[in-house]
Amino acid sequence: MANNAMVSRVENERVLVLERVFDAPRDLVFTMFKEPEHLKHWWGPRGWDLPVCNMDFRPGGVWHYCMKCVDQNQGELYGIESWGKGVYKEIVEPEKIIYTDYFTDAEGNENDTMPSAEITMEFIDLGGKTKLVSRSEYVSAETLKSVMDMGVLNGVTQTWDRLEERLNAVK
Repeated sequence: MANNAMVSRVENERVLVLERVFDAPRDLVFTMFKEPEHLKHWWGPRGWDLPVCNMDFRPGGVWHYCMKCVDQNQGELYGIESWGKGVYKEIVEPEKIIYTDYFTDAEGNENDTMPSAEITMEFIDLGGKTKLVSRSEYVSAETLKSVMDMGVLNGVTQTWDRLEERLNAVK
């Protein structure tokens, strides 16, 4: 398996674990998650932009964003906006970010009909490379299944590919 391939597994029926090694120092990879100027270049699957990215990067702070499909080749998805927010619970720079992830509307109101998750991002220093480990915990196995059915693995794979491209562009 290639070094930069994403590895996924499910733990305890309701925790999605995603891992990938990036060929960039830990501080730089962490910075990609804390600075809106960087996030705008890579967050979201291919063909999606981040026209709104408001971030208060501190415990208790909120990251409110909008992903918009700008790729006409994506058919019925073209022009669609997907709003979300993260509420930061814990930040240990440059090792860990814990936040609750929600689907929202443009005002930031949580969409209770869509799954939320408690996400722990670990940034593991591999001496010039960084292993990123994302653990998304859902309320139930059914909720995790619904997220998997929405295509989360494909979406994160594309997003992390774009992160790799951004890291290569700035390092």
